[in-house]
Amino acid sequence: MYKLFYTLFVVAMLALSTGCNSNKQKNEKETSCCTSESKSCCSSELVTHSIDASKVSVIYFHASRRCATCEAVEKVTKETLAKHFDETVPFHSINREEEKALAKKYDIEWQTLLVIKGDQVKNITNEAFLNARTKPEKLEDIIKSTIESMS
Repeated sequence: MYKLFYTLFVVAMLALSTGCNSNKQKNEKETSCCTSESKSCCSSELVTHSIDASKVSVIYFHASRRCATCEAVEKVTKETLAKHFDETVPFHSINREEEKALAKKYDIEWQTLLVIKGDQVKNITNEAFLNARTKPEKLEDIIKSTIESMS
């Protein structure tokens, strides 16, 4: 039974990572994945992110190619921060393929959603990918409670 569960888990994770990396094609002329509301995310230029370790921050590491779920995780996270924390909790959307040094610092290899403060790092990636599209209100609650527990 354990072997079956483990095999299914590995296959599901491979399918998720493959889908997130290859589902959406980027236009070569498109140089930025930023929205007009946020200029702290990835672009064709290397952005050096300054993360203040003295306060709670949310970091979303993503790939260049992004699936609908990857985009939903970012959208729900941004909306949650705007709704509950105004601008007191900074959000950093980071292309892990371009900012390899920062990804290495946090030992990031896949799409990852972190809430950090100092040496505390809470990885809420699994909850984010399970809920972003189907139960965004649940993800909102998880993000909110995680941030509040670290404040």
